[in-house]
Amino acid sequence: MESFRFRRLLLALGICLMLGFGTPAAAQIPRTPPPSFVPPPITWWKDAQFVKELGLTTEQSSKIDMVFQTALPRLTHKRDELNEQESELSRLVETDAGETLIGRQSDKVEAVRALLNKSRTLMIVHMRDALTPDQRIKFKALTEQWNSDHRPATPQRGT
Repeated sequence: MESFRFRRLLLALGICLMLGFGTPAAAQIPRTPPPSFVPPPITWWKDAQFVKELGLTTEQSSKIDMVFQTALPRLTHKRDELNEQESELSRLVETDAGETLIGRQSDKVEAVRALLNKSRTLMIVHMRDALTPDQRIKFKALTEQWNSDHRPATPQRGT
C-alpha cells in the first residue's frame, strides 16, 4: 500500500510536467487536476526545503536532474506530437468525417498518449531509484504536507 501511494505521488509529479502539454480533442472532456491537488515544485530535487528535509546529496540531486534533462526532449516531442494528433482528430470530428476515419485517428491519438505516459512513468521510476527507502517515505510525507499547505481554500456551501 505504501509503495502504491508513493507511486501515485511520483506520477503526480509527472502530471506537473504534463500541465499544458496537451489540448484535448473537441470530442473529449478536458482533463484537469482536481481542485485540491497542488503539485510540489516541478524541480523538487532543487527546492531547498525538499533537499534539506530529504537529506538529498549533491550526487542524488544531480542524478535526478540528469534523468529529468534526458527525458525532457522526448516528453516535449511526444507532447507536440500528441497536440498535432489531437488537432487532427478535432478537425475530423468538426468536419463530420466518417466513423472509420475518426476511429483510426483516435487510435493514433491514444497510441501517442500511451507513449507519452510511459515515458513520463519511466522517468519517474528512474528518479525514484536515486532515493533511499527512507527518503521515499520522507518524500511522501513532504509531498502530502506541501499539498496540504498549498491547497486552495474551498468555498463554503450556502454562504
